[in-house]
Amino acid sequence: MSKQPKFQTSLTRRHVLAATAGAAGAAGLGLGFAAQPAVAVEQAKLMADTGLPELTVGPADAKVTVVEYASMTCPHCARFHNDVYPQIKEKYIDSGKVRFIFREFPLDNLAAAASMLARCSGEGKTLPLISVLFSKIEDWAFVRDKPVPALFEIAKQAGFTKESFETCLKDQSLLDKILAQRKKASDEFGVTSTPTFFINGEKLDGGPTLEAFSKAIDPLLTEG
Repeated sequence: MSKQPKFQTSLTRRHVLAATAGAAGAAGLGLGFAAQPAVAVEQAKLMADTGLPELTVGPADAKVTVVEYASMTCPHCARFHNDVYPQIKEKYIDSGKVRFIFREFPLDNLAAAASMLARCSGEGKTLPLISVLFSKIEDWAFVRDKPVPALFEIAKQAGFTKESFETCLKDQSLLDKILAQRKKASDEFGVTSTPTFFINGEKLDGGPTLEAFSKAIDPLLTEG
């Protein structure tokens, strides 16, 4: 699980561009998984408006809602999305039992830039681009000399031109909203590392495995 490093909460588009032009920053921090204690969060507060459109899969009236906070440069987040999420989707989301919400919690400037690009990709393309970025994380997040060209090559698959790519990374309003979402998660919900999951307001206890999710989700499906 990737831990939260010191991170500027007052980033500007200049900082994002400068950071992504040089290195992946803190992308390699926290490679060892450390389970977090289970913590309950009031569901109404967790589901309150974050200032950004929610990135969701599954029906809004599902009995169980899973909220994930993830960083695009987090290898554990990538491993979850590449290996475990497809199993959860098949078992719970596709059957209408679970609504899954993805929220950005960037641990470094490059992760913030990738999140911005996913948001800028347009309606219906954000989650697919996130999936592609996680599946190709080794190709861009750990290219420490020049990650921007590698990131642009992937962004082109979602229809970005050089101009739209650079325009997105200069969108200060979008960056501010992503960082505000991150700060709220940290200050109000105790998120300190990624990935962090809440299942109907309860923090997932243990590693992000199908078994751990099933242990948490199955009893909720039989309630009432």
